[in-house]
Amino acid sequence: MQKTILAIAGKPGLYRLVSRGNRSLIVETLEAPHRRMPAFASDKVISLADIAMYTDDEEVPLFTVLQSLKDHEQGKQCSLDYKKASKDQLFDFFAEILPNFDRDRVYPTDVKKLIQWYNLLISTGEDDFEALKPTQGENIADRETEAES
Repeated sequence: MQKTILAIAGKPGLYRLVSRGNRSLIVETLEAPHRRMPAFASDKVISLADIAMYTDDEEVPLFTVLQSLKDHEQGKQCSLDYKKASKDQLFDFFAEILPNFDRDRVYPTDVKKLIQWYNLLISTGEDDFEALKPTQGENIADRETEAES
């Protein structure tokens, strides 16, 4: 069963879709303590499977970037302290992960968020980034239905 990992705009961290409530989604924080809460229609909720990073050629799905980062860091927490890193340090590090990223459309905050999410996913054991990869013809509605079961 594929797990749906979500990001909610304006709220820190990542969330796992647990169920659907009446006019809302029931989500649970990935980090301990695993608090459950509703995510309403007014919240901007997006699946990590639907996020991509800009490159000079095309958009690269986030799961591909996360897998590349995992390979670069050998499955461990990120070696770069993203909180203290300068813009140039972030971009130099990210260039090792995704060499042809679009420096005009990818911001330092995007790289920081990527590293933060990667560290969170690794620390919670959600490091099977291929599970984020949508299969042929699958969309987020299919995952929500699957998560309800």
